Amino acid sequence: MPLELLIGNKNYSSWSLRGWLLAELSGADYQETLVPLFRADTHARLLAHSPTAKVPVLKTDDAGVIWDSLAIAEYLAERFPEAGLWPRDVAARAMARSACAEMHSGFGALRSHMPMDMQRNAPLVSVVDDVQNDIRRIIALWADCRQRFGQSGPYLFGQVCAADAYFAPVASRLRSYGVQLPEEAAAYVDTIFQWPAFQRWLQAALKE
Repeated sequence: MPLELLIGNKNYSSWSLRGWLLAELSGADYQETLVPLFRADTHARLLAHSPTAKVPVLKTDDAGVIWDSLAIAEYLAERFPEAGLWPRDVAARAMARSACAEMHSGFGALRSHMPMDMQRNAPLVSVVDDVQNDIRRIIALWADCRQRFGQSGPYLFGQVCAADAYFAPVASRLRSYGVQLPEEAAAYVDTIFQWPAFQRWLQAALKE
């Protein structure tokens, strides 16, 4: 049986986008199941599949239910090692994991004030200091990844990997909210928007 990936609305669910891009990167045979968010029965429907009632959720035959995006990344990387979800170089792989962990647990101001909305195309009226600090940190992190490990291609670590899946929703936010970026960061956002898998998600989100 194929894997089953439960996701939320493609326009709004940044964590679902991460899980979906990871599944696409892995090359796995998987079934996509969309559970609409923000409805009266959403919590109950998700709770039937996941102890946290959150998305994404990956249902597997061999490992049971995996309900966290970082755990999904690690499972897929182990199950499909030829896909190269993590960089092969030890130092690059450690940095990619650190960057994903920072995204996983940080940038709360950006999340709160600039929620993902792929149909949006308008700047914020004002950007609070905490959001500015998050944006500055993201720009610096991207630049560090690119400078140290990005020589082989346009993604954070040259070739597309799990770190790009993790920061794709951030790229979407920065464009949706019209954030002015330095040249290198703007080029990386362009790279994400040209990524064929991201484009497929984006087109579906725009039709929701």
